[in-house]
This record gives sequence, C-alpha cells and structure tokens, in this order.
Amino acid sequence: MTSEVIEDEKQFYSKAKTYWKEVPPTVDGMLGGYGHISSIDINSSRKFLQRFLREGPNKTGTSCALDCGAGIGRITKRLLLPLFRVVDMVDVTEDFLVKAKTYLGHLTDQHLVEFLRRCQRGLRPNGVIVIKDNMAQEGVILDDVDSSVCRDLEVVHSIIRGAGLSLLAQERQENLPDEIYHVYSLALR
Repeated sequence: MTSEVIEDEKQFYSKAKTYWKEVPPTVDGMLGGYGHISSIDINSSRKFLQRFLREGPNKTGTSCALDCGAGIGRITKRLLLPLFRVVDMVDVTEDFLVKAKTYLGHLTDQHLVEFLRRCQRGLRPNGVIVIKDNMAQEGVILDDVDSSVCRDLEVVHSIIRGAGLSLLAQERQENLPDEIYHVYSLALR
C-alpha cells in the first residue's frame, strides 16, 4: 500500500508536479526516454480498447472519451480521436496541454479509489474505464525521482474492488524493452 512507502503526502504530490514541469513536452519526454515504443503502445491499446467498442450488448458507445493524464496528447491524437467523436483531456501540467503526465502512480491509494469512484459516477450506461500503467512485480515501489509509486497487480485489484468496480479484462503489453516495468491494460466497470 502507498501508505507504507509515502511518508509525506503533500511533499509526494509537490515533488511529482515539479518533476513533470521539467520534462520536455515531447513523446520521448512523456515516455521517459522510450519514445521509440510509442507505436507499439498505441497499437496494443487500440486492440485492447476495440473489443469494448463493437456492436452488441454491454458494449460502450463511441460518442466521448476522457484522457486523464493526457500529457501532450499522444494518446488522444493517435488512439482516442480516431475512435471517439469527442475526447476531453485532463493533466496536472498545464504547459503540456497548452502545447497539445500524470498517471495512476502519482495518486495515493485512497486518492486513486476516490478518483475511480468519480470516474464510475460519470460513466454512461455500458461505459468502460480503461487503465494502462506500469505494474511492479511485487508490492508497492516508490520512485523518488518523479515521486510516483508502481503497484503490483494484487494491490491494483484491491484498489479496483475498493472503488466498487469490476474487472472486465486485463492484458499485459507485449514487445516492450526488458528493462522497464511490465505494462498492463485493465478494463473496469
């Protein structure tokens, strides 16, 4: 749990904001120097997302999407806009949006539960929340450089349940460099 690795919550958030202000507003900056994997990431995300957009019962519509942690708009432009009529972007770093990353690791467990509950309340019928993030092998790991945490799947599943959501699908990203964390996509409702 993040409460075990974060000593000062206010400093945790302040440090993250400071870190992202220093990151160049480029694809390489958003991906921590791994800009070359952007197409792999987009294509995998598209495949994962499309299974929920097909026609039929319990499928979500394509009228709108929300990109939380939108950064410079890489996901919005290359993944969401081709699939949805309207896409809204939200990010903690205004400069990134003006030129167009926050992710789940920049929220404490309790704030993540609260965020997911707010997302759930905003869902349309059959809407889906999709999370794509780094996952630790075990437990919760604090990154003191960008002031984030990386949770393992068990912790993330516990947070999802705590928010009153159900896991619809989960998929590990393939073809990424061995030296980076595993990346998972999770669909929730």
